[in-house]
Amino acid sequence: MIETMTKTEKPEPFTPEQFAHLGQGAIAYVRPIQSEEFNRLFPQAQAIQPGLSLFALLGADGTPIVLTESRETAIANAWQNELQPVSLH
Repeated sequence: MIETMTKTEKPEPFTPEQFAHLGQGAIAYVRPIQSEEFNRLFPQAQAIQPGLSLFALLGADGTPIVLTESRETAIANAWQNELQPVSLH
């Protein structure tokens, strides 16, 4: 059954949990970052040289997937994992 809304009805807003799961398993975000942000996104990894411009591939919920020096490599990794890459600024 398809539900319809009248013009006066507003859709219910997403809860933070629902919003976090939108696009999960289908979308990945490519985001430029500085190496100083690296340890926050990848706390389990060793620290890297400060001042580097990098690209992070993040899952729809913000989970880090890969860090690379080029946007093209991040996009290729998304495709390789059957994810639709989307730029995040």
